[in-house]
Amino acid sequence: MANIKSQIKRNRQNDHQRARNKSVRSLLKTRTRNFDEVVAGGDAEGAREAYQATARELDKAAAKGIIHKNKAANKKSRLAKKLKSV
Repeated sequence: MANIKSQIKRNRQNDHQRARNKSVRSLLKTRTRNFDEVVAGGDAEGAREAYQATARELDKAAAKGIIHKNKAANKKSRLAKKLKSV
């Protein structure tokens, strides 16, 4: 355990940021899984809506620095490819 005041604060900040990042990453996985389920079902309109929701969350996560912008772009590209196949 840290005994320096600034490090104690930094540890609190790290815990807060870790919780936020974990929550957002979990949401991204859920959105991606939902998209995959809709695509597997063959619903084109539902897949388009699911893609838009997933792409929006990926962009937001990249803007906040939770994931790298190139990772977000690669995931969106793969999802768009799946969407096109429906």
